Amino acid sequence: MARRARIACKPLTPDRWDDFCAVMGPAGGCWGCWCMYWRAPRMDIAGPARKTFKARMRAIVRKGPPPGLIAYRGGDPVGWVQVGPRPATPNWNGARRLSAPIDAGEADDAKIWAISCFVVPRAHRRQGVAADLLAGAVKWARKNRARFIDGCPVETSDRAANPASIYHGVASMFGSAGFR
Repeated sequence: MARRARIACKPLTPDRWDDFCAVMGPAGGCWGCWCMYWRAPRMDIAGPARKTFKARMRAIVRKGPPPGLIAYRGGDPVGWVQVGPRPATPNWNGARRLSAPIDAGEADDAKIWAISCFVVPRAHRRQGVAADLLAGAVKWARKNRARFIDGCPVETSDRAANPASIYHGVASMFGSAGFR
């Protein structure tokens, strides 16, 4: 059985911006989001401000800290995961969402981290990239002293997974990584 090529996960820093753009593709990830869905004000999600998402994400990257990790295989960018403190993704904290905080104070607790988005280009899917990104995200969160890591994966055991609907990750992958 052939071993799959090793994946290295590295923080998205300004010098890796072009790699992030390569992973997002010309459409900007899911529906031109540029991974701003959980960060932007709700009114911007469907409005004309959406056209500013790429520039807004670039400003976040320039300012730091890194908003997530890029996966590399053989030096080529092959995936992305957004991971960071919950306060950085205010829409992740919405009261009527699966990702709603259990306790009111959790939304503002910078030691509670969220793994909110995965992007793996079609050519690199079904090769373990997302699982490696999840492992990298956990390692990155621990390195940054997160006390709790939150995710809201999609249950796919009873249906085929549409890539556009599983950008949170899938439950089986999170379960295999030890999430409860």
